[in-house]
Amino acid sequence: MNFDMTEEQQMIKSMVAEFAEKEIVPVAAENDLNEKFPWSIVKKMGELGIFGTVIPEEYGGGGFDNIAHAIVAEELGRVDSSVRGIYSVQVSLVALTILKWGNEEQKKKYVPRLASGEILGCFGLTEPNSGSDAVSMQATAVEDGDSYILNGNKMWITNGGVADIALIFAKTDKNAGARGITAFIVDTKTPGFSTRDIHQKLGLRSSNTAELILTDVRVPKENILGEVGKGFKVAMSALDFGRYTVAAGCVGLAQGCYDVAKKYALERVQFGKPIAGHQLIQEMFADMIVDIEAGRLLVYRVGHLKNKGVPNTREVCVAKLFCSEMVNRVAYKALQVFGGYGFSGEFPIERYYRDARINTLYEGTSQIQKLIIANKDLGISAF
Repeated sequence: MNFDMTEEQQMIKSMVAEFAEKEIVPVAAENDLNEKFPWSIVKKMGELGIFGTVIPEEYGGGGFDNIAHAIVAEELGRVDSSVRGIYSVQVSLVALTILKWGNEEQKKKYVPRLASGEILGCFGLTEPNSGSDAVSMQATAVEDGDSYILNGNKMWITNGGVADIALIFAKTDKNAGARGITAFIVDTKTPGFSTRDIHQKLGLRSSNTAELILTDVRVPKENILGEVGKGFKVAMSALDFGRYTVAAGCVGLAQGCYDVAKKYALERVQFGKPIAGHQLIQEMFADMIVDIEAGRLLVYRVGHLKNKGVPNTREVCVAKLFCSEMVNRVAYKALQVFGGYGFSGEFPIERYYRDARINTLYEGTSQIQKLIIANKDLGISAF
């Protein structure tokens, strides 16, 4: 067991950290305030090959390993969770899912363009009345000659209003439960496909979140991802990728909270000395350090398992559960260090605190993670 980063991983970490400080930090607060999607940052991420980090070279990527993938998510999350979310969806939920389930034609058509940032993707699973209970989705796909006609709505879709392609999950057999769901790659310019942006979110305000509206959207059969009736498996495997970079992003955000709190605590003087010298402040910093380091190790363990190509759903859920809860604890304590100043937009901790909250909710709530973890060990499903 080796806890040292490889030279490649160190290079990726340094490159993304430098990019984050130079390109993201100066505009993150303004983008958050104005709910402005960071198009220029996304373009530069594509040009630098950031989206392609974990994508094999034969499909236009860098061919780096899964720990490098987590490092990218961590470094982006350290300064702006909105940008980290764009990365996670583009790579983990869309590109890697097409790589895993797509045929060769689909891989060559979509993955290099996703890796370069030429096109953006989104992941359409959640619906207005179907969240944790994904099998209860109401979107339908009806066979019609050499196509399927899709109807339905998808909700809370990251990148939904800016994406060029969408992975859409719909029921091809309403009576078959999970085995009646099929995955489709849908061009968002297809007639009948429209979106509605969602505003006034608590956090992730410069990330685009939208409702997808599908009205008689005709999708050719060649755009089925995987097999008919296997869409639920496609979705769950995609979440194994997505939850991994959510967890890594939580570690990064927690580190960002810690870093700004540390700087403030060393500069802020009360009772004749920096507040960092007071015992109860040090207790909060000790708690934050332990939480962050434990979370990072859980994430890297998952990366190690993914590199080995072995099943890792249980470990992914452990990391996602712990890190999503952990970042909220860290954000709370970091803001407490700032006192009243943490309650204003003068420091980034206010934005970090708001951004932290979503992590126990999306890509599987903490409660769903617990049910999956327990089921893997006990062998008895609670749902």
